[in-house]
Amino acid sequence: MNATATAPAPAASVPRRPRVHMAAFGCQMNVLDAEVVVGELLRRGYERAATEDAADVVLFHTCSVRQHAEDRVWSRLGALRRRKKLDPSLRIGVLGCMAQRDGRSILVRAPHVDVVCGTRMFPRIGELLDRTREGERVLAVDEVECLPPPRNLSARPDRHKAFVTVMRGCDHRCTFCIVPTVRGPEVSVPEDDVVAEVEALAGDGAVEVTLLGQNIDSYGRDLPGQPTLARLLRRCAAAPGLRRLRFITSHPGDVTEELLDTMGADPRLCPYLHMPAQSGSDPVLKRMARKYTAARYREIVAEARRRVPGIELASDWIVGFPGETEADFEASLGLLREVEFQTSYVFQYSTRPGTPATRLADDVPGEVKRDRNHRLLAAQTEISERRNRARAGEIAEVLVDGPSERDSSRLSGRTRENQVVVFPGPAAWRGTFRRVRVTGATAAALYGEAEGLAAGRG
Repeated sequence: MNATATAPAPAASVPRRPRVHMAAFGCQMNVLDAEVVVGELLRRGYERAATEDAADVVLFHTCSVRQHAEDRVWSRLGALRRRKKLDPSLRIGVLGCMAQRDGRSILVRAPHVDVVCGTRMFPRIGELLDRTREGERVLAVDEVECLPPPRNLSARPDRHKAFVTVMRGCDHRCTFCIVPTVRGPEVSVPEDDVVAEVEALAGDGAVEVTLLGQNIDSYGRDLPGQPTLARLLRRCAAAPGLRRLRFITSHPGDVTEELLDTMGADPRLCPYLHMPAQSGSDPVLKRMARKYTAARYREIVAEARRRVPGIELASDWIVGFPGETEADFEASLGLLREVEFQTSYVFQYSTRPGTPATRLADDVPGEVKRDRNHRLLAAQTEISERRNRARAGEIAEVLVDGPSERDSSRLSGRTRENQVVVFPGPAAWRGTFRRVRVTGATAAALYGEAEGLAAGRG
């Protein structure tokens, strides 16, 4: 009897998992929110796309603090219009501050966008994207606060370091700032939750953690018992395995002696304070509603340097704010030169719709803003280069982040004071601590050679 051949049953096809690509604009909190979004989507069966072109879902986590950040998003959205026309299955989402502020107008101006998700709704991005599969265009900018899902530790880009959000929003009403509008009032994460997240990250290999808040020095005022940032720092710094703890961003009016003393007493707390002055002119500070004077800012700087040995300071500046005269600008230039910041971030004023400053005439010509921007940056560059060159011969402890962005043949990392250091070494050193002897410097970085055997992660 002849055997009868039976054709094998066709293998069941396994649907390919959707691939997502996320681009984050603006502050570190946006970077962390983007990480949380990607982590949640990975949990729901997505996979990460290495490039935008390889993605089935392209998401932009946006910033509205300055016009330039929004312009970059509109440019990226414009570039995707043709691709969406050729491939209607591509899904595009706009998240974050720009989505919160512009909401429906994004859907009108960019009809190829599928989902617009505000600052309080991003934890629901998975279900929002599910709705777009049937062709629905989704607008989710409700004021209801959605708690983020449990953090997917594997989603963070660097195993050796991490961000942790400890509060959102801001109760200050600086006239130039859109944050209170798009982020809402201050809401602190319960102290025990923050500590648990830091401990989990340290247990997963993070040796450096940065705590984030739009106005982090006021942490805890809305919580029962009103725990302070200083107390939170002390508890987080005790996480087993953690070597460094940072925090940003500080409002000068909320920096306390307790905070500074806590920083000075624990070597795990990095001696670095990002405390934006914005201006050195009292009339301008008053129009900005900053609630401190230039003299008070100088007093806080003096206290910080007295209580925290070796502290380095960074500042933000706005040039060309409405009504800023040459004398006002010179006052800013004088404050910058007097304090000798490690770093200054200088921005030309641009009107932000919805902020109180829109009631002021934007009366400083564009060419004057550009000139003042250049002069302030030039002064900071001179200070940074002089101070960095004076460090030749010093030994710096550097946490290696990976290849240098400007020279991939060398490594780049940061000191406890947040100073960039570039030096030769193998890629395997990423995430480890190295002792580096400084041999040269520019305004932007120190350069050196790794010395001896390095300390490990412990």
